[in-house]
Amino acid sequence: MTAHADVLAPAAPTTADPRHWPDVARVPRAPLRAAAARLLLRRIARRRGLRIELPHGRPLAPAPAGAPVLRLNRPDAFFHRIGEGGLIGFGESYQAGDWDSPDLVALLTELATAPDTLVPTGTHWLRRLYVRRPPAAELGTPDNARTNVHRHYDLSNDLFALFLDPTLSYSAAVFPTSRDGTPLASWDGLAAAQHRKIDRLLDLARVRAGSRVLEIGTGWGELALRAASRGASVVSLTLSTEQQALARRRIADAGLADRAEVRLCDYRSVRGEYDAVVSVEMIEAVGRPFWPAYFATVDRVLAPGGRAALQAITMPHERMLASSGTHTWILKYIFPGGQIPSLDAIRETTARHTGLRVAGCDSFGPHYAQTLRLWRERFTARADEVAALGFDQVFRRMWELYLAYSEAGFAAGYLDVRQILLTRPEPAR
Repeated sequence: MTAHADVLAPAAPTTADPRHWPDVARVPRAPLRAAAARLLLRRIARRRGLRIELPHGRPLAPAPAGAPVLRLNRPDAFFHRIGEGGLIGFGESYQAGDWDSPDLVALLTELATAPDTLVPTGTHWLRRLYVRRPPAAELGTPDNARTNVHRHYDLSNDLFALFLDPTLSYSAAVFPTSRDGTPLASWDGLAAAQHRKIDRLLDLARVRAGSRVLEIGTGWGELALRAASRGASVVSLTLSTEQQALARRRIADAGLADRAEVRLCDYRSVRGEYDAVVSVEMIEAVGRPFWPAYFATVDRVLAPGGRAALQAITMPHERMLASSGTHTWILKYIFPGGQIPSLDAIRETTARHTGLRVAGCDSFGPHYAQTLRLWRERFTARADEVAALGFDQVFRRMWELYLAYSEAGFAAGYLDVRQILLTRPEPAR
């Protein structure tokens, strides 16, 4: 395998269909901003020890041996996109093939480390030139939520099956670790690691035979299957018709249809009382304005003495505040309407709007970096099969960047993932 094996597409620019990818097909013209972007990139390269290669391998600035490489195939298009759109332009430039990297994750990990230091002190006001707020149509209202879910999870069950393990779990796994705590991750061990993650969450919620369980966010049904196999009675909620159909089929095939029900239902509309509420990486899709409603729903349906166990991606509180309300490349192309919370935000929201309190928390961010690495490698290796499903090169490059960007975030510590226990405190006597 060569050093270039991680790059999905060749160095040639991508042809983007303007009907499907209007902002990727269009190269903006912003000469002054492009010149500023060029100067900023040269500064970042020097400060971070990156190698920026112009066509034919000529470096933009001196770089140390072994430095992560950003190879510019179309420098003018790259700088104009960055100048006009900032990080959204950076992502669209990759989709368009304006740049590549022989080790995309190493490059993105360096950029994700201490991101506040990328822009010179005193120039953060420049963000106002290109930062946009998310479109109102993507806010996580009941009317919008189904559309947002459809844009990601209803792409194709066959697409997700190409790079997920047989459990179809689309969230962080928990691997065995070495003595120093390093995750021992392998493709052959991924399904077992996903079951380990699910079992830890079910144990945290004390799910057992006879438990009434509500799951908010079905995925493709593995947690519902696992809970039902313990003898629990499970109601699982999803807004994805594709996921609902496959989860129902998997539950029926396992002979557990009498114990697990998958409903096409917004979390705000659920009724009933449950001994346990579980939710895996759903809070990120809710959107910050709706966190109070989400946690109030958990509080409302949780039976006295019940426990809620959530798995959530988190970021540092200050970074969450800085990014809140900003339209990012991930929101535009991958997860419309979302917002990654901080642990502080979860504590504050539950304390202000519910009777629930964070009673326990376990983080395992390095395990997510390894989970994403396995998904990315699988996706890249099966690029021809992705294409055969009808997904064009712009989509494939978008998905590769999304997986690599996410992996880098966890590898750099910019992102974390936690299993969080929520309970109602015992009244004082």
